[in-house]
Amino acid sequence: MSTAQYSKEQSEHYEKPMIRKLKSGLMNKFAGASPNQRKVKSEIAGVAVEDLVAKYGSPLFVYSERALRRKFCSMKQAFTTRYPNVTLGWSYKTNYLKSICAILHQEGAIAELVSKMEYDKAKALGVEGKNIILNGPHKPYATLEKAVRDGVTINVDHLDEIEDLEAIATQLGQTISVGIRLNLDAGIQPCWSRFGFNLESGQAMEAVHRIVTGGKLRINGLHSHIGTFIMEPEAYARQVEKMVQLGYEIESLYGWRMDYIDIGGGFPSRSRLKGTYHAAEVLTPAIDDYADAICDALWANLKSGHIPKLILESGRAVVDEAGSLITSVCGTKRLPDGTRAYVIDAGINLLFTSFWYNFDIALGQPVIGECEPSVLYGPMCMNIDVIAESIALPALSRGDRLVVSTVGAYNNTQWLQFIEYRPNVVLITESGDVELIREAEDLSDLERRERLPARLAITSLEPV
Repeated sequence: MSTAQYSKEQSEHYEKPMIRKLKSGLMNKFAGASPNQRKVKSEIAGVAVEDLVAKYGSPLFVYSERALRRKFCSMKQAFTTRYPNVTLGWSYKTNYLKSICAILHQEGAIAELVSKMEYDKAKALGVEGKNIILNGPHKPYATLEKAVRDGVTINVDHLDEIEDLEAIATQLGQTISVGIRLNLDAGIQPCWSRFGFNLESGQAMEAVHRIVTGGKLRINGLHSHIGTFIMEPEAYARQVEKMVQLGYEIESLYGWRMDYIDIGGGFPSRSRLKGTYHAAEVLTPAIDDYADAICDALWANLKSGHIPKLILESGRAVVDEAGSLITSVCGTKRLPDGTRAYVIDAGINLLFTSFWYNFDIALGQPVIGECEPSVLYGPMCMNIDVIAESIALPALSRGDRLVVSTVGAYNNTQWLQFIEYRPNVVLITESGDVELIREAEDLSDLERRERLPARLAITSLEPV
């Protein structure tokens, strides 16, 4: 090797020496990758990461159809083998990409919606009203009217909705069956109290009396959603017990029997909440544990011969693990304290749930070298755009890939059209083919609804 070649090679790899205090953590007796190892995930559902990026670019959301169908079927089996009258609803707010919704409808899920926008999406997909549940705190009058005409299951959230539905009942000359949404103490914190009518304070029964007095509506079901990422199966058992007791109280007073008990969703995925240290596989109960608690509580509290429909509205637990995001390193640096930092092309604009979860982040290709604590920044021009505050990584270079897993829930509904265009989304089919299910945005997507008055058109730009 010539002196010139040697000097050039050395300069490309040279870093200024730095003294940095070593930080030791608690000893870990659990199995898993050591701090000096980083898992490599060079393919997703059998398709090479580099092939995906070569065709569809980076960043890139990737969904596995096989994983999605299997997860739904495992949940369905867990409940239907324990209780004979079960309906699973797909929570649109979790991920309303058309292809994702269509797959789950093929598997038998009905649509659980919380807005006019979601209602419009479900109808455009061809979902019939009898296969729609309408929840949420904001149901515009026109949407309520459409839902009544379509035969949608409507769960009432507040008194103003009762008044709207009574007006619609008068207009249509019919009695409307509705469910009433409850909030209740299931023994966990935080106790969600924003949605529906509180059970313990008597507010729920007051709402029932109000419906009876109006004479336009009748109650045929109960709904309650106790929270999100619920790690305690017994909380659902307490929820079911209280709901069934209220249902029978309503029946004894007014003769209205429960046709359904809708317990919402809230089941966790294998994401790892910030502040937890064990692996998700260690912390997260199996779906069978939830099914046992819920179905045992039903059998223990229902009257003999009464088998109302059990409705589940799960989202995160179904789709989260089916989604991955490929991202690429676009810059490297050292922070003032010596910490290695990387800028990647996916930030909080695409991974909004990074505020709550420590993602499973793998290398998209093998990288030789010792790992050291690093920070992953997104591309946003914002200080809060941090995807991982401390992650053990070997020395990465510009263009290296990372694969962020368990991102199928909420990231494609909460992603931001801010600073960067939103990228392609692909689906890997059960046969291994790759299908584009959402095209990357361009300027036309941002400006299509804008209007520039003629007087503001720029004909020339003179320095001020």
